Amino acid sequence: MAKDTSKQNKSNQRKRNDIIQFVSIVAAIVLLNYLATMTFTRLDLTEDKRYSLTDATTEKLQELEDIVFIKVYLEGDLPAGYERLRDATQEMLDEFRAYAGDNIQYEFIDPSANPNEEKRKQFYQKLSDKGLEYTNVRVNEGDKRSEQIIFPGAIVTYRDQEEAVQLLQSQMQTKPEVMLNNSIQQLEYELMSKVKVMTQYAKKRVGFVRGHGELDDLETADIQKSLSDFYIVDSVRINGQLDALQLHDAIVIAGPKEKISEKDKYVIDQFIMKGGKVMWFVEPVTASMDSIRKKGITLGVPQDVNLSDQLFKYGARINSDFLLDLQAVPIPVVTGMVGNQPKQEFFPWYYYPLLFPQSQHPIVHNLDAIKTQFASSIDLVGDTAIKKTPLLRTSKYTKVASAPHRVALNILRHEPDQRQYNNSHQIVAALLEGEFESVFKNRLTRKITENPEFRFKEKSLPTKMLVVSDADIIRNNVNRSEEKFFTLGYDKYTRKIYGNKEFVLNAMNYLLEDDNLITARSKDFKMRLLDKPRVERERRFWQILNTAAPVILILIFGVIQFYIRKKLYT
Repeated sequence: MAKDTSKQNKSNQRKRNDIIQFVSIVAAIVLLNYLATMTFTRLDLTEDKRYSLTDATTEKLQELEDIVFIKVYLEGDLPAGYERLRDATQEMLDEFRAYAGDNIQYEFIDPSANPNEEKRKQFYQKLSDKGLEYTNVRVNEGDKRSEQIIFPGAIVTYRDQEEAVQLLQSQMQTKPEVMLNNSIQQLEYELMSKVKVMTQYAKKRVGFVRGHGELDDLETADIQKSLSDFYIVDSVRINGQLDALQLHDAIVIAGPKEKISEKDKYVIDQFIMKGGKVMWFVEPVTASMDSIRKKGITLGVPQDVNLSDQLFKYGARINSDFLLDLQAVPIPVVTGMVGNQPKQEFFPWYYYPLLFPQSQHPIVHNLDAIKTQFASSIDLVGDTAIKKTPLLRTSKYTKVASAPHRVALNILRHEPDQRQYNNSHQIVAALLEGEFESVFKNRLTRKITENPEFRFKEKSLPTKMLVVSDADIIRNNVNRSEEKFFTLGYDKYTRKIYGNKEFVLNAMNYLLEDDNLITARSKDFKMRLLDKPRVERERRFWQILNTAAPVILILIFGVIQFYIRKKLYT
């Protein structure tokens, strides 16, 4: 009897312990949840921090004053790659909501959901008019092939403003899976840059300098239009006026063909000394493609615009030469006649280097190829205190030809000798950052330097500038007779759009940004791709393993649990 009572007491004690343990666990969970409501924190345990937002993004999201509504047109029956982009976009928007709360709202829409073909086409056209680009995807279903139209983009709305965002970033000579991974890396920047544009109150001012034979308003119309989404953009003539640039935060000097006077150089120099930002697009040589097309030959000659000493002082020397690159933009060349019609074929025109950015700098990270025309080489020189970053380089197979230089189409008649193309990776664009010394230091009389009207500074505030040896990078094609302009980077022969516009926009954003949002462009997610041959070879084994292993594990767990309970209660 005493033995039975002892067993009963042990059983009751065990039950009480179980109840106390259960109540303690529940109380701990409730307490942790209560503490979690009082403090906000998020942990990202991924190696490449793919679920972490930059400080600039979180700050901007927390400052939102109204609802940002995002319509994402990635929904429906999507191919696997686009499905991954869709999921990554939703995860990013959920991250945004974690900081912005209800001020971030989103909706996923299938643009092909309407069964009526006519209405579906009208909707496609509506999205295109808003600035979204569609992609034709070939779908294989057994023996049948069909095409599917996908709009990998979104429309962001804030109050009465609306902006289009292209989520899939195209890149030439890039595998689809790499291009997709790069697009996912850029989601934060692409979405937040639009949010920033729509929510900022005060815009900075960018001036395009005129008066020295620079590219005109029509030739820079597309980039001015794009920059105006972020900044106030205007044209400015210096004309020796000391205060000509005082209202501007940055200036663009795009392809001057006439000598810039010392007075204007002084105004530009002092603008830099006070912290102003400059984009220099300076061509030290000139050649006419029109002459080549008419006569098959032209002479490329140096042109002096009186900026060499100034750029050298800041840390860059643009050389009077032509860069020939075997990795080049193709042009049509007449190779014969078919009946009475000329026969044209495309050949890479070595004087038009095609630049594929390799730098990890946020200005060019994961950027598409840049189209150039008659570019020159840049040497980085001078003060070691100035940070100098090459952004664009030619390929491994580059040849440098000093001006004056004969440029002729007959170079295409023969296969190039790669041994002559041995000046690899020449710099075409470079970023300079730091405190610059005035080019007029020790060149002015004390009467000028001490005159308060001139306000001379011989050392700059911390600032930045971009130096590019080809003004065609920022020049869009034009139709003079109709006063029309084409998208910057558009090639009328191949009908491709290169990354010129994105390069200039990113560079200006980097020069003028004070919130470091552009650092989101430097995110780099590691790709973890499957070994496709091995997948095909071992497909059946892994299918059986993934099907049978969970069942076997559950059975083993059940048997172990049975023996534990049997031993515990026997």
